[in-house]
Amino acid sequence: MKKNKQTMTLREAMRLNRRALGLIWRREPQTVLSQFLSVAWEALTPYVGIYLSARIIDELAGSADAQRLQTLVWISLAAAACIALVTALLKRWRETHSAGQWYKFEALLGEKMISMDYACMDDTATQDMLQTIRDNMNGGAWGITRVLYGYESLLRAVFTMLGGATLTVSLFASAVPRGSAYAWLNHPLAAAAVVALMLGLTLLAPLLTTKAEGYFAKYSGVHNLSNRLFGFYGFLGYDRRLAADMRVYRQDLLCDRYNRNKEDTFASNGLFAHLARGPMGLYAAAGAAVSVSFTGLAYAFVCLKAIAGAFGLGAVTQYVASITKVSGGLSGLLAALGDMRNNAAFLRLTFSYLDIPNEMYQGSLTVEKRSDRKYQVEFRDVSFRYPGSEQYALRHVNMRFEIGERMAVVGANGSGKTTFIKLLCRLYDPTEGEILLNGIDIRKYNYREYMDIFAVVFQDFRLFSLKLGENVACKVDYDPARVRGCLEKAGFGERLAELPEGTETYLYKDYRADGIEVSGGEAQKIAIARALYKDAPFIVLDEPTASLDPIAEAEIYEKFDAIAGDKTAIYISHRLSSCKFCDEILVFDAGAVIQQGTHEALLAQEGGKYAELWNAQAQYYTDK
Repeated sequence: MKKNKQTMTLREAMRLNRRALGLIWRREPQTVLSQFLSVAWEALTPYVGIYLSARIIDELAGSADAQRLQTLVWISLAAAACIALVTALLKRWRETHSAGQWYKFEALLGEKMISMDYACMDDTATQDMLQTIRDNMNGGAWGITRVLYGYESLLRAVFTMLGGATLTVSLFASAVPRGSAYAWLNHPLAAAAVVALMLGLTLLAPLLTTKAEGYFAKYSGVHNLSNRLFGFYGFLGYDRRLAADMRVYRQDLLCDRYNRNKEDTFASNGLFAHLARGPMGLYAAAGAAVSVSFTGLAYAFVCLKAIAGAFGLGAVTQYVASITKVSGGLSGLLAALGDMRNNAAFLRLTFSYLDIPNEMYQGSLTVEKRSDRKYQVEFRDVSFRYPGSEQYALRHVNMRFEIGERMAVVGANGSGKTTFIKLLCRLYDPTEGEILLNGIDIRKYNYREYMDIFAVVFQDFRLFSLKLGENVACKVDYDPARVRGCLEKAGFGERLAELPEGTETYLYKDYRADGIEVSGGEAQKIAIARALYKDAPFIVLDEPTASLDPIAEAEIYEKFDAIAGDKTAIYISHRLSSCKFCDEILVFDAGAVIQQGTHEALLAQEGGKYAELWNAQAQYYTDK
C-alpha cells in the first residue's frame, strides 16, 4: 500500500475516485444526490447569516433606523427559519438513503464474489485480497467507503470558497481615504503581498495536515492487523461453541495475545502514540499553527482598513468571517485532494478485486429438460491440478454414471473425492481430458443450465438466520407444502411438528428472539432437504451423515431410496457401511480411481484398498 501511494499521481488518484463515484452513482443515485445537495446547502447558507448580521451591525453603528432594523431582523428570522426547514428535509432525505451504507458496500464485494469463477473465488490470493479490502474498510474507512466523504469534502470546500469570495471581493476594492497614514494599503503591491501571504498560509496548512494523516494510510497494515486480531480474539468469549473449551483449559492466552498486540499498536507506548509524539504530531501541530496565523493575518488586514476608514464596523464582521471561510475552503480543497490521493491506493486494490475477469467458458448449448431424467455423465481420461500447484489432485479418471444409479465414492482424506465432485459440478474445468453430458463436452453447455441439474450437500454447507422455509427453498417466496415434504424425507419431520410456526420459524436468534437453535445433525437434515427441494436430476451428498448419531444415520440410510427417488445419487462417505445400499462404488487413492464395483465384488478382492478400509472399520463392530 505504501508503494501504491508513492507511485500514485494526482491524475491517477482522481481517475480512480471518479470511477468509484460512478460505481456508487449507478447503484445508489439518491444517496449521492442527497449527500451532495446537503453539502452544497450547508456550505452556502451560512453566508446569508453573515451578510444579514453585517447589515444589522452597520445599521446599529450608523443611523440606527428602527424601521430598517426591524425589517432586517424579520428578514434574518425568516431566512433562518427557511434554512432550518430545508436543512431538516435534506438531512432526512440524506439519512434515509445513507443508512446501512457499509452494508451496501459489503454487498458490492459479496456480489462480485458470487459472480466470479469459482476457481478465482477459491484462490487464496483472492481471499487475501478481499480480507485486506474489508480490513481497510473496517479499520480506517479506507477504500470505497471513503469516496463519498472525499467528494463531500471537495464540494464543501468549493462552495465555501465561492460563497466567501462573493462577500470578500469588496474588501480589496474598498479604498482607504487619501491622506490616511494607512493609505499605502491601497497600493496594488500591498494587496498582492497580503493575498500572496494569505494564499501561502492557506496552502501550507492542509499540506501539513495531509502529511500528518498520511501516516494512517502508511501504517494501515499495522492498524488492520490489530483490528483483525480484535475482531477475532475480542469476541471469542461470546461464542457459546467455545465456552466449554475456554473454561476447561483456561485459555487466557487468547486474551493475552490480543492485549499484547493492542498495546503494541494503540496503547500509550504503541506505534501510533509514538508517531503522534513524533512526526505525525509535529505535522498536525504545525498545520494548526499555520491556520491560526492566517486568522491573525486576516484580522490584522481587515481591522487596519477599518481603522483607516475604508468601511464600517458591520463590514469588519462580514470580511473577517468570509475571508476566513475562503481560506478554510481552500485549505479544505487541498486537504480533500490529499485525502482522496491517500485513499486512491486503497481504491486501486478494490478495483483490482472487482476487475478479476471470469475466464471460464460459459457455453451456449441448452441443457435439454428431460422429464425422464435420462442424463448420462462420463469422465474420459480426466486429470486435474489446482492453479499454482505442480501436483495432480486427479489423474486419468475414467468412469460413467448410469441413469438412476446410486454411486458411492470412498477413499482416505486427500484422495481426490471432493475434487471429483467439483469437476462434476463444473466448479473447475479439467486440466486434461473431458467430462461429457449425454456425449457432449460439458463446457459447451450453458453454464447456469448445467449447474441446475445438480443438487449438492457439501460438508461445509451453511444455514442462515432466516426462516426455515427460506433456508430450504433458498428463496423468499416458497411452497410451504413442498418444503414440509422435503424436510420429512430428510428426517426432520418430528422436529418440524414441534415448531409452532412451522416453516415460518426463524433459525437461530440473530434476528428473532424466538428463533430456534438446531443441532449439527438437524442442520444436516435441513441441508439435505434443501438439495431435495431443488429437485435436480443429480443429487450429491458429501458426508451427509457426519454429524448424525447412529440412529439418525440408520434412518437416513433406510430412507435413501425415497430421498434419491429417480435421481442419480452420488454418495461420498468415510463410513463404508453406507456403501452397502449403493449400486456402484468408486475407490479413490492418490487422485486415481483404483477400484470400481459393487460392495460384494470389492470386498471379495483380497488385498484391495476397499477390503482394507472395510476391515479396518468392521473390526470394532464384529464379535471376535
